[in-house]
Amino acid sequence: MADVAAQPMKPTTAERTTDLFTFDAFLRFWAEDRPQRAALDGPDRALTYRELEQATAQAVAAMQAAGIGKGDRIAWFGKNSTLYFTLFYAAARLGVVMVPIGWRLAPAEATWIAGDAEAKAVFLGQGFEALADDLAALPTVSRCFTQSEAWGWIGQQARGAFDAAGPDDAVLQLYTSGTTGNPKGAVLSNLNLFGLRKQSIGNDQPYATMTDDEAILIAMPCAHIGGTGLGVMAVGSGLPGIILSEFEPRAVFDAVEQKGVTRFFIVPAALQMLLNHPDCASVDYSRLKYIIYGASPIPLVLLRECIAMFKADFIQAYGMTETTGTICMLPPEDHCVEGNQRMRSAGKPLPGVEVRVVDDSGKALGPHEIGEIQTRSSNNMLGYWNLPEATAKTMTADGWIATGDAGYFDEDGYVYMHDRIKDMIITGGENVYPAQVESAIYGHPDVLEVAVIGVPDETWGEAVKAVCVPKPGRTISPQSVIEWTRERLAGFKVPKSVDVIDALPRNPSGKILRRTLREPHWSGLERQVN
Repeated sequence: MADVAAQPMKPTTAERTTDLFTFDAFLRFWAEDRPQRAALDGPDRALTYRELEQATAQAVAAMQAAGIGKGDRIAWFGKNSTLYFTLFYAAARLGVVMVPIGWRLAPAEATWIAGDAEAKAVFLGQGFEALADDLAALPTVSRCFTQSEAWGWIGQQARGAFDAAGPDDAVLQLYTSGTTGNPKGAVLSNLNLFGLRKQSIGNDQPYATMTDDEAILIAMPCAHIGGTGLGVMAVGSGLPGIILSEFEPRAVFDAVEQKGVTRFFIVPAALQMLLNHPDCASVDYSRLKYIIYGASPIPLVLLRECIAMFKADFIQAYGMTETTGTICMLPPEDHCVEGNQRMRSAGKPLPGVEVRVVDDSGKALGPHEIGEIQTRSSNNMLGYWNLPEATAKTMTADGWIATGDAGYFDEDGYVYMHDRIKDMIITGGENVYPAQVESAIYGHPDVLEVAVIGVPDETWGEAVKAVCVPKPGRTISPQSVIEWTRERLAGFKVPKSVDVIDALPRNPSGKILRRTLREPHWSGLERQVN
């Protein structure tokens, strides 16, 4: 496993000044410090840190030769792979922005994102070659690579000189669903991805304190901060990143037993799948130190069962794409198999992160007063790609980001999420906005009106439900609505159930009262999120 005995990670040359919080600095440092140490171990290739530094330098040269430079975008459509992270790290060294696209999206959705990002090149993972013609037809795309073509393209280049990206340069653009139907590209910089490391040094935070014998599992999709973010964690710490093409319980168990994985991030729905797998109880978890969970609320019963089964320390991570992931953390010492009140919280802000709860006028609220959760730190995104008005609605002039979550602080400074101000549904860790699903359903020949809500689901946390009003003289078949939507949207956005009613509830101004539709399904539950 490790080249050296287990030692706490010490500040490196690459960490001593903020100016060096870049992928280029980290890759150069680790290639010299631990050249033979495993860097990436994925389904397509394994690379040491020396090999990774060389491969990314060659990829930089390939991008330059293709006329791709700082500020340009490249897109990835596929599952997790060593190639994806090699391209991402290379782009980040140069200041080219990587745009990973969720592989579960429908072809039309994926093509829209690549077009919106104005990608100059698109890279397709294994099994996604069929979309090559559609993506290559986009006006900004000069070339579309399959996985084998991309490795060949990189391998034939000789490394050369280049001006490395700085800490404030954009390097990653993650798309998050928008309330008006189209997703928005949150633009993240080197500093966004690495800036909080400086504050965490010496704080003994379990989220950031790692030993030299660790390995990090990357099992969540790379189009999410919970996937790509684990790759950032690995390269920032000089540790191996063990890459799964996608989450699959048996593959997770194998990575823990055979690859020496010591920590991973997972969404609650995936935790439930691990727990329900017939092999779960027979796996050797002795090397597993931390399980980080987040992206959607977790039932307390499930969390207690997981603590009892895995015997690892659990850490809750609360954040969002726009905050480059985690802003609050519930540490292991606040977890216990018996359960406690703090396990219902999102934890406390990380070192270097400010969090406040405000009312509608922006006034800061006291303990147990419910308002909107806002945050300010070096984690906060640069803004939404080409959407200045949307950026201004989310970010204040003095640097606060509005999370859209309603919550409160307790008297000890723990953050509790009460409800979502926005209408977003989180199903299995995937964000679904009702407006996009409603837009897809509205063309159905039998549907006059539709409202989409989230309802409790034991497996996914929430499930998408469509509430439809039929056109006069028409009868709505719920299954036909489901099939209609499936042809137009990704599977996780498709309603799991459809209700048919005579009229949608509205307020005097005509706005649909989603809360009225939701209430019967959430009756008796503590929170309006599951």
